[in-house]
Order: sequence, then C-alpha cells, then structure tokens
Amino acid sequence: MEMIKRPRRLRENAVIRKMVRETRLDKSSLVYPIFVMEGEGITEEIPSMPGQYRYSIDTFIVKLKELLAHGVSSVMIFGIPDQKDEIGSGAYDSNGIVQRALRAAKKAVPDMYYITDVCMCEYTSHGHCGVLNGNDVDNDPTLELLAKTALSHAEAGADMVAPSDMMDGRVLAIRRKLDENGYSRVPIMSYAVKYASAFYGPFRDAADSAPKFGDRKTYQMDFHNVREGIKEALTDVEEGADIVMVKPAMSFHDVLTKVHDVVNVPVACYSVSGEYAMVKAAAQNGWIDEDRIVGEMAVSAFRAGAQIYITYYAERIARLIDEGVIG
Repeated sequence: MEMIKRPRRLRENAVIRKMVRETRLDKSSLVYPIFVMEGEGITEEIPSMPGQYRYSIDTFIVKLKELLAHGVSSVMIFGIPDQKDEIGSGAYDSNGIVQRALRAAKKAVPDMYYITDVCMCEYTSHGHCGVLNGNDVDNDPTLELLAKTALSHAEAGADMVAPSDMMDGRVLAIRRKLDENGYSRVPIMSYAVKYASAFYGPFRDAADSAPKFGDRKTYQMDFHNVREGIKEALTDVEEGADIVMVKPAMSFHDVLTKVHDVVNVPVACYSVSGEYAMVKAAAQNGWIDEDRIVGEMAVSAFRAGAQIYITYYAERIARLIDEGVIG
C-alpha cells in the first residue's frame, strides 16, 4: 500500500516524540496551595486529602524548603485562624495567621514566590465570602474588607494577591487600595472564572470554610455557563487583573480555552481539592496509575491554554518532569 503521510513516523521512539511535542511543561509554571494554621510543631494530615497537610508556621517553613529543593518555587497560602467573627476581621489583621506566616517565610525562604488567597470565608463565623445582609453576602461593603486584606498581605511581604471571593468590582477595589499605599508593583491574580462546584468539598474540610447555611451560588458562577465566564474574565482584566484564573480545572477545559483565546493576560487554572481527592482515592485502591494520571491532567491543562497550573500535585509533577515522564 502506498502512503505518503505516515504520522507514526514521528512516534518511533522517545527522542522524536519529545522533539515534536506541542505542549511542554516547566516547573516554574507550578503553584502549590498550602494551609497554615496557629500553633507550633504541627503537621496535620487533611483526612479528605491524603498526603496534604495543615502546617503551623514553623513546619510551614520546613515544607517551603522541601518544595524549593524539588524546583517548586511558588506557593499559594491559605490561612486557618483560631477565631472567627461575623466580619472576618482575622483576614485583614496585621498580626493574622497569613500575615505572620508571610513575614516568617520571606525571612527564612526568600527565594520562594508567595501568592496569597484573598477571601473572607476562612475567617467569617458564617463561612461566606463577605459580610452579610440578611442571608446574602452584601457585595459593596465586602469590597473594602477585601481591599484591606490584600493590602495587609502586601505589607507582610506577599509577592502577589489572588482574590477568590467573586464579588463584583473587587479587582478594581484591590488595585486602587494597593496603588494608593505604594504597592503598585504587586500583581493581582484574579479568580475570575470561579464556578459554584462540588469539586471544592475537601478544601472546605481543610480550611474549615464551609458555609453554615445556604450555598455560594449567588456569587460563584453557574457551571452551565461559558459566555458568562468570558464576561467575568474580561471585566477583571479591565479592572486591572494581571492574571486571570479558571477554577476548577479538569471539568472546565472548554472554558479555559475560550478565556485564553480572548484575554491578553496570562491564564491560570486551579486543579482543586476534589480532583486531587478522586485521583488519590483511586490510586490508593490500585485502580489507576497515579503518576500517569497526574501527568495527563497537568498536560491537558496546559494544552487547553493554561500558563500557570495550581495543584496539590505540584511537587510530584516536578519529580515527574525530572524523571522525563512528562515535560
């Protein structure tokens, strides 16, 4: 049989396969989410996320050094306070858990890049992402608290702030607050396209941030919608977002691609706790090859348009890159 075109010629061996890859991974694109809590000497495993932990500040520093040694140079910090109140005052307290963790980390591990999650849900007694008016989050009064939180993080040493609340106008409020106080060089990574998703369940256990009533569907996005996500991303770019994020990752690659195609800023995606928990559970039961699955998930996110991949598997992916399993 005469065939001029034989695609298999470029799959003959590992050298040629790697040479012609369309999507390439780099450790510098990985961000590791990490939970910091009050106390000392704590490395507390999260039951619904085997292999992931809550750290006190001292053990947090140890973990940062381990990550950096494996080539993971960026983290996203989530704080777990001891006390909460109706207005989430621990979020913007200059002596709050994230602020103290930042100051300690910048001194002990200065080569790490520190991104902070900016939200109220871990700090409010009701578990919602802002101040309440009745049973709903009051958008505009929440903006000032989010801006105060972002500023307090920048003052403590954050390299980047990442608002995850999904309030209208929060990127502009944060940008103005940072600029007015001399932090115009601190970038904003906006959780621009954040869906109301069941994939967040294990995170809410990890951060003790589940709402005490209702849900977050009045501010997080309806997962049936794509064009709405594009509108959110474009709005955040207009308000000053330097990077926009799509969250979750795995079930929303179509959205990720569409956002990537319309914005003129880098695009991140967050492989969330539910994705991690499902893979980990299946792997522990011997049903899947964990490394291969993790590699495919990472590559698929970059293939869909991500330039930054936020994942609890960041350290493992870095090892797989070193071993040539993915790259």
